[in-house]
This record gives sequence, C-alpha cells and structure tokens, in this order.
Amino acid sequence: MDISDIGTLVRTARKRALLSQAELGGRLRMSRATISAIENGTIGEIGIRKVMALCTVLGLEIEVVARRSHPTLTELRDEVRRS
Repeated sequence: MDISDIGTLVRTARKRALLSQAELGGRLRMSRATISAIENGTIGEIGIRKVMALCTVLGLEIEVVARRSHPTLTELRDEVRRS
C-alpha cells in the first residue's frame, strides 16, 4: 500500500460520509488543501497521527501486518491493474 492507495480510501470514505474536503478538514484541524493532497496522493509526507485521525473520523482501520517474502496472487493482480 502506498500514499495514493490511502488517498483513494480516504476519498471513498469521505464521500460515503457525505463530507466535503473542507468539512473533513475542519473536523481534523487540517486545511482543505491538505485533505485534497492526501486524497490525490500528492502530499509529500503524512504523519501517522494524521492518518489515525482520518481513520477515526471516517470509520477506517489501520492494520499492521508482517511483510511476506512473496506477493499474493491478489497483490500481483492489483499491481498489474495499476500499471
């Protein structure tokens, strides 16, 4: 997963919650521009506290798992689709 994947999940959850970027930003004390950059994957770096705050407000969950040495079939398919 990379920043663009996170952005896509954030955008989908925000729209499902019927929130504008400005409304979400206001709840989190982030600018609308920051929310936009996160959603578009153009933000240079995003701290874990911001990710946690976004997840809390949008009903998302962070999962940390051990890396596998080989990708799964699903991961390979997703990679091909992104190419």
